[in-house]
Amino acid sequence: MSVFASKLSTNADIFAANRQDMLALLDDYQEIRSRAEALSEKRRARFEERGQLTPRERLLRLLDPGMPYLELYGLANYAVDTEDRSKSIPGASALSGIGFVSGIRCLVYVDDSGINAGASTQMSGEKIRASLDMAIQHKLPFVHLVESAGANLMQYQVESWARGGGIFYRRALLSAAGIPTFTVLHGPATAGGAYMPGMSDYVISIRGRGRASLGGAALTRAATGEISDEEDLAGTDMHATISGLVEYTAEDDAHGLLICRSLIKKLDWNKGCPAPKPKAFSEPRSDPDEIAGLVPIDYRKPYDVRELVARFVDGSEFEDFKPRYGVSTVCLQASIYGNACGIIGNNGPIDPAGATKGGQFFQLCDQANIPIIYLNNTTGYMVGKEYEHGGMVKHGSKMIQATSNVSVPKITLYIGASFGAGNYGMGGLGYEPDFLFTWPNALTGVMGGEQAASTMDQVARVSAERRGQEVDEAALQAQKQRLIDHFDKQSDAFYTSGRMLDQGMIDPRDTRRVLGFALETCWEARNRQTNPNSFGVARL
Repeated sequence: MSVFASKLSTNADIFAANRQDMLALLDDYQEIRSRAEALSEKRRARFEERGQLTPRERLLRLLDPGMPYLELYGLANYAVDTEDRSKSIPGASALSGIGFVSGIRCLVYVDDSGINAGASTQMSGEKIRASLDMAIQHKLPFVHLVESAGANLMQYQVESWARGGGIFYRRALLSAAGIPTFTVLHGPATAGGAYMPGMSDYVISIRGRGRASLGGAALTRAATGEISDEEDLAGTDMHATISGLVEYTAEDDAHGLLICRSLIKKLDWNKGCPAPKPKAFSEPRSDPDEIAGLVPIDYRKPYDVRELVARFVDGSEFEDFKPRYGVSTVCLQASIYGNACGIIGNNGPIDPAGATKGGQFFQLCDQANIPIIYLNNTTGYMVGKEYEHGGMVKHGSKMIQATSNVSVPKITLYIGASFGAGNYGMGGLGYEPDFLFTWPNALTGVMGGEQAASTMDQVARVSAERRGQEVDEAALQAQKQRLIDHFDKQSDAFYTSGRMLDQGMIDPRDTRRVLGFALETCWEARNRQTNPNSFGVARL
């Protein structure tokens, strides 16, 4: 492959300005991200008093030290719990990610019981369902470290309850697909939450702390008048000796996690997946750290996406597919950590030639069984008489059809604008990519705020002219600002990631690591043989 000759000047003022802007956004991201941990950490003394590990300590004890871990949905619930962004707490009272347990790639979900005793937020159900979907899609053993007060009855919403059944439905699907599920009961699992262990293949419970019941002592008394002791009603020893819900009893959190690690090791899960052949690769010749200064946070400022690609692919090498045709759409053949991939990026809006080029490129990748990486930075498909006559609808549709029907892994990264149908052709959320991450500068929506405001301005002026009325310029200006604010608030990456319209926000300088991890996860899923059955493992 050809080594890309970078033209980036790291001494230029524009590089310094871009870097300052991007690092400021990353500072915002880290500050927001840290809020959940800081709030949870306030209960550390309480955990220690009870002889417990904190939720983050549990996660660290479970995972293999020194091995990669990919956090998922880290900003879930941000700007959902409150419109005051300065007070919003991200994470949806849970930690979710893909990591290694005893050498096995797993989906790990941890209730953050340091925040409101782990009670559900508006996005908690969405987060665990999405995490379970990831486990199903990528054939990942699912490990749930449970300690939760369950649903917040003071904020009850019928739609959350109705969709909540999907959590247990997905656990059943995992078991039936031959993908093992594990629950460690560090604390209570009450009401619907009791089905977390109930629907798991393996249950480990901490003596004196782990509990599971459809109705806790308070609910039982309210419903039946029966006065019960929590431990006798739902405790570890009862379930281990009488109900049979618990298979393994642990003395404390650390012991429970040790048992879980041992069980996962004994599954010999990797026997169903051939070991990947070692691949020779070289690190990028262009420094990945330079990405922070390369990419402007304003999508309207141009740069060559090839400069970005050169900073995360092996050896900064790639082949440029049809570089002189549909030039604003860039299609590249490269590899990341030795894994071949096709990469599509944008140097502007997508015109008919670019759409045709992209659609052909997708089909070629599919034919060769090569994953596709989408780097979204486009305002969409071109509009206007010239482009309509040139078949923009037809060629754009072909591109969308191609990205809809490829069978190879699709990994999408929002790195700038992702507007309108351009989002569709570039593997947006609706096209169910295997992985979808965002940079903090990204914008996602039907169009930009200024474009929406200008469109409605023109509509108002034409309407006034048709009625023979004077245009109220002050009113139009106020309308314009309202629309800009309305659209831009909903399109910024922090807002969309809080609503789980992606799988998480990442530092642009981590792009190579994240894409490499995603490619390896996809390869493993497609090469793993499981042993499915009709109904999963039932608790008899």
